[in-house]
Amino acid sequence: MSRSELSSVITNTLFEALASAPDGLHRTTVWNHVLRSNPGLEKAWEEAVEGRTSPFTHMGWVATKAVKAGWLRKDGNGSWELTGAGRHALSEHREKGDLGSLIRTRYQVWAQARGSYELACEVLQSLPEGRWVCIEDLADLTGLDETLLAQYLSAVRPEGWHRVMDEDGHAPKCAHFTDKERAEAGALLEADAILGPSGWTLTSYRVSRQELTEQISSSASGSPPEETAVPARAWLLRAPRSTGDSDTREVWLTQGFCSVDTLGVDTLDPGVDESVVRNTVQRLRSHWSASEQGKLTFTLHTFTSKVRAGDFILTNIGREVHLGTVADDELRSGAPSARGHLTRTVSWHTQDSPLDLTGNLSAELAARIGTPNTELLELTGFRRELEQLINGPHERPAPVQDAELPEPTEEFARSVFMDREWLAECVDLLRERPQLVLYGPPGTGKTYLAQELARHLTGDRPENTQLVQFHPSYSYEDFFEGYRPHPGDSEHPSGFTLTHGPLRSLANAARKHPGEPFVLIIDEINRGHLAKVFGELYYLLEYRNRSVRLLYGTEADPGFDLPRNLFIIGTMNTADRSIALVDTAMRRRFWFAELHPSAEPVASVLPRWLRHHALPETAALLLDELNGRIDDRDFRIGPSYLMRPSVHTAKGMDRVWRHQILPLLEEHHYGDGTDVTARYGLASLRKALDLTESP
Repeated sequence: MSRSELSSVITNTLFEALASAPDGLHRTTVWNHVLRSNPGLEKAWEEAVEGRTSPFTHMGWVATKAVKAGWLRKDGNGSWELTGAGRHALSEHREKGDLGSLIRTRYQVWAQARGSYELACEVLQSLPEGRWVCIEDLADLTGLDETLLAQYLSAVRPEGWHRVMDEDGHAPKCAHFTDKERAEAGALLEADAILGPSGWTLTSYRVSRQELTEQISSSASGSPPEETAVPARAWLLRAPRSTGDSDTREVWLTQGFCSVDTLGVDTLDPGVDESVVRNTVQRLRSHWSASEQGKLTFTLHTFTSKVRAGDFILTNIGREVHLGTVADDELRSGAPSARGHLTRTVSWHTQDSPLDLTGNLSAELAARIGTPNTELLELTGFRRELEQLINGPHERPAPVQDAELPEPTEEFARSVFMDREWLAECVDLLRERPQLVLYGPPGTGKTYLAQELARHLTGDRPENTQLVQFHPSYSYEDFFEGYRPHPGDSEHPSGFTLTHGPLRSLANAARKHPGEPFVLIIDEINRGHLAKVFGELYYLLEYRNRSVRLLYGTEADPGFDLPRNLFIIGTMNTADRSIALVDTAMRRRFWFAELHPSAEPVASVLPRWLRHHALPETAALLLDELNGRIDDRDFRIGPSYLMRPSVHTAKGMDRVWRHQILPLLEEHHYGDGTDVTARYGLASLRKALDLTESP
């Protein structure tokens, strides 16, 4: 075999080996696989190249070129891993066997445009904190191919690689991210406060094309870019429990710094990539559990690469809270008073006048500071409050302005055939406590009214409303979030993905638009196992100004709270399960408004509807007579069954009675010997009312 043929064999086998290992393999393991798959390779190689180089060395060259092609990633410790783009390339060219030539071609493209690729990396490294750039803009302004650039960045991973997205704020499709890559990029974006549970709006953080043009021009000319006002970020940082409160008072506040315990991982530089920190922690703390390693990795990477000059630092000693500002970007180690720690200089503003946890801070910020079992937590969402605390008197900030709920209008009341005063009371209830249950027998229009109320409250914005229906098998994972299986394909291995349910999705949207009401409608709320469905979220229904640690949350998760502008309207069919079965916890967290056929506002709905459609009141008389014969109040029939024009014919009325109303009553009287037709049939009712056969 010729040298080029042997090179192709090595390349294809290399890719096949890595394709079977989602987490990558060490290069020696890959080489052993190449030798096992191709007996006699070393001898054939020696004959073809006459000993000028070894096949193992050649495999290393192939891997290096594959990195520049965007198809392979190295971790710096000898482990190799195929990128999503590499897996896609393998699936596209497996049968053609031309991977080697494609890699060489792409490598030549990179070599010829090396300066442009380096310029793109420099631009990413100097992006303002919390900002992202569109791949189309970056590729166009650097003169690079969009696909080649996106795949190169996913393999090389310069600082800021994860902040390159498409026009819609998603990972570029041409990068062919695996689920693992997408999760890694997402975690970094959340750490950058660009997206995630704090509700950041992606589009508002995009670097404009004009800004990018100026930045590229500055980078290309070698002159520093004009200073851009980058919003400060905020962090909660606690001294290790081993040193405790005395360390905070006597060392941090007195000497003007803050620190994290490296636990031996003290060889890190400012701006170090998260993967380097993770690999270092895994190597030095191999006996730790994965969760312990992950917590230390998050703390060290955040402290070294995310905390910057001008950021706010909070720390607390019980209810005593201190607030400072990071003085510079220098990262120090080995200070006499902080052996084994990495430190940053801090200008403490509250050394002589500490803040009180509940007296000076908002309830939301106080709840975040109360997050347990964490040394470092991002609080950037409270940046404006912290600025006020530094620049003004230490007063408790005014509560966040609630989204205003509009008063029901006469027009709205007429559209649902109800009294405006009753509807106004429902809105008042939601203003005071944002959870309301509409309950009553079947046919009283509970679901319809809930939907119409939601339309009115949200200004008829369909994106601000969502409806879910509970049932006995409905779970927390369905309602809030849970892991969902997904099938594998040529690019993505099968596995499980943490997927947001309707409540979390709507809560995230509500948090992004605090001035707008959002409404979640829970139909048949009493049919679900409420304690199982709500889980720890039950607490938040009563305490909207608090947060809870989520079932599937991580150590870096600041907790979850329900936005004050998210309103919940439930419906409950009392004939399906009595309201008496609802537990005390739910009663305390929800208002309850009855919709009953014999009481207002429902009693007047059918007569109003009939007058609006110029129909005789026969149907209303029949319904009143029917409900007068039903002893069980929870089984009386609502007007919705008769609020269709097709019902108001002789055949239409008979059809509804025989196929909808009588079957309900037969079920109610099952086994008690009642002649349902004789007691509730149309003929009996008409006779009692002295009505003719016409409706």
